[in-house]
Order: sequence, then structure tokens, then C-alpha cells
Amino acid sequence: MEWLVTTVLVPQSPPGVIQLGVPNKLILLFCSDSYLPLSTNHRSSSVNETWQPDGVDFFIIQGLANLGEKKMIVFVFLLLGYIIILGGNSMIIFVATTDPKLTSPMYFFLYNLSLVDMVYTTTTIPNMLSSFLSDVTTISVPGCFTQMFVFIQFAVTGRAILTVMAYDRYMAICNPLRYSAVMTRPVQLLLVGGAWVFGALCTLPASVLAWQRPYCGPNVIRHAWCDPSSLRRLVCGNTSVDNIVSITFALVALLTTGVLILTSYILIGVSISRMGVAQRLKAFTTCTAHLTVVSISYTAASFVYISYRVGNFRPEVRMIVSVLYSALTPFLNPMIYSLKNKELKDSIRRTLSRFRPAAVSATKDVRDTASSL
Repeated sequence: MEWLVTTVLVPQSPPGVIQLGVPNKLILLFCSDSYLPLSTNHRSSSVNETWQPDGVDFFIIQGLANLGEKKMIVFVFLLLGYIIILGGNSMIIFVATTDPKLTSPMYFFLYNLSLVDMVYTTTTIPNMLSSFLSDVTTISVPGCFTQMFVFIQFAVTGRAILTVMAYDRYMAICNPLRYSAVMTRPVQLLLVGGAWVFGALCTLPASVLAWQRPYCGPNVIRHAWCDPSSLRRLVCGNTSVDNIVSITFALVALLTTGVLILTSYILIGVSISRMGVAQRLKAFTTCTAHLTVVSISYTAASFVYISYRVGNFRPEVRMIVSVLYSALTPFLNPMIYSLKNKELKDSIRRTLSRFRPAAVSATKDVRDTASSL
């Protein structure tokens, strides 16, 4: 059994933690095969009454602290993945907002999806990257709840936007004559705004309940970020209501979007079955990218659910599955849409070609100046 030892400056030693004779330094012992105890059913105080029983001032994100020498390997892969996420989604946002040929509502929805994916991953990945470079990762209580709310809200909003995109494909294939009249700019803004409001409404109740609960220690979150289920284990009190509210709104978010997407594609399939061969091929090409993204997203969500419900999975395996799930769809979205969508692919090529002549011209000017000298 290996122990990872690290120190963090604290004013007093909290109850239940052994201070190893070093003034003002709390020695944290992380076991590679287990986690810190989760006994939070009591409010204790130290002998000299310096430890405040009202709550904690910060949380410690345990993350993948037991990886040892493998931490830097994970750090490099996670950093490269994050750079690709930012680069790919930024490119889609840029071409969707600057190319006059991309006027279809689909590209407006895709632009919003890329924006959501960027904020969604930025909420957690930079903190995870910094945790690999430091011994202890701490986060303030307000910062923890803000991260939790934003992360869940953008996750739900992303699924709602995928639902809006499914409805857009349904209108384009099943009602092509009415498509332009129905999918006007105000309707597009209304659909996207509804997706954002839906994400906030599904996230707010559980977040408000979590914020009102008392946290009296220990304050170690057994996850890579402020995960709601991991944070709920640190509450000093009964969390049955929190569990019911969290599960209820999670099911509302997943089932509502899933059923609407499934219904849209069932109607699309019925409409395609009545088309000719050429029209079928064109319809399949239109839906391929979106259907691929939806399939990957819901399959990954199923694996996360299984990892949390099946007791045989180690906690660190659950964390790795959650990290992969949070980064997988934003990582693959730009690649899938740029490869499957010819218009978007051509737009990216045109955008890159606009920068190439300027770069070549600048290089030529430098060479001419150097030769003249």
C-alpha cells in the first residue's frame, strides 16, 4: 500500500486529522488504494475551540492524486485534447459567423453548440491540468458551487441544442417547402434561448439545495472537480431530498431531450422511406453528422451511469470515465461535422486559404529584405 504525503498551510488543524508536529502545516495522507473517510454525521470541535463548527472555508479536490509517475502522461494527453477542443470549436464559430455562404439555421445551431462545448470543458479541464502540477488542489466554497452549476447547466444545454438541431433536420427533410417560412431568425433565437433556459431550470434546484447544506468536514472531494454526488457525501445531515431532486431533474433533462431526438428521427425515417434513391442519399448525408454526435454522446453518458451504479468499479476508474465523457463529445464534434458536412469543410478551406497568401507574402517580404541587405 502506497501513501502520498503532501502539505498545505492552514491556520489550525481540523478535527479528525493528525498534525505531525509541524506548526501551521496540515499533513495530508492519501492512500493509493483507498480514500479519506467520509464520516460527516457529526459536528466536532477542537479542544481549544479554534476549529469553527459552522462549516469549511474551502474544498480539496483529490482528483487523480494516486497516479504517481503517470500523472505527467495524463497531463500531456489532457492538454493536447483541450487545445484541440478549443481550436476546433473556435474554427467552427469563426467560419459560422463570418462566411456568408453558411446562412442555414443548422450552422447557427452548430455555432451555439461549439460555444457551449468550449465553456463546458473550460469549466473543469484547466483546473484538472493545474492539479497535475501541484501537490494539493483547493477551491473556495463559492468557486466550487459555481463550477458545479456551470458544468451541469452547460451539459444539459448542450443536449437541448442537440434536440433543437434534430428538430431542424426534421423540418428540413419532412417539411422542405415550409422550412424557410418556419425556421426564421426569431424562431432560431427562440429555440436556442429555450435550450439555455431549459439547462438553467434543470440545474438550479439541485444547486440551490447543495448551497444551503452545511459542510463541517472532512472537505476532500473524491473527484476531479466539484461533482454533485461527491460533494453531497460531505454534507453534515440528511441528503435524501437532495438525491431525489438531483435524480428527478437529471431524468427530466435526459429523457426529455432523448425522447424528442428519437421522435424526430423516427419521423425522419418514415419520411425517408417514401423518397427515391437520390433523395434518400441526400437526406442521409444531411443527418449523418448530427446522428453520429448524438449516438456518441448518449453512449458515453450510459457508460458514466453504469460506472456509478456498478459497485465493482474503482473510484479512480469512475473519475477517468467521467473525465473522458466530459471531453469526448466536445473533442469529436468539430471533427465529425467538418468531415461529414461538405459545406462546412469547404468553408474551413476557404478560411484557411485567406490566411495563406498573407503568410506567404510576409515570408517573401522578409526574404527580399534579407537579400537586399
